[in-house]
Amino acid sequence: MWELKIETSFAAAHHLLNYNGECENQHGHNWKVEVFIEGNILDKSNILMDFKVLKKHVNDVIKTLDHKDINTLDDFKDISPSSEILSKYIYIKLKTIIPILKKVSVWETNNACASYFEN
Repeated sequence: MWELKIETSFAAAHHLLNYNGECENQHGHNWKVEVFIEGNILDKSNILMDFKVLKKHVNDVIKTLDHKDINTLDDFKDISPSSEILSKYIYIKLKTIIPILKKVSVWETNNACASYFEN
């Protein structure tokens, strides 16, 4: 079994709903996103998936969030866009195009992230 990982990032604002504390106010992050795929079949070039192809798919999803107020996006109406929700959002969007998707991690700081995956 092989696992590949790519990293990218985006900048965006958000605020948490139903939260009592500073994060209930609008603020921004430079989010780091890690995307993992896994599989046991390599192509004729002995690669699981071309990194350029994987990065393109991930960046197509990320650009919908980049430099936005996430709370104002249709997919997040009345939803608190926490790191947990963002990791699931990116995962669901990518899973339709990348069946071998394993996990998405979203880092809001250098030492705090949330990951989403399905069993």
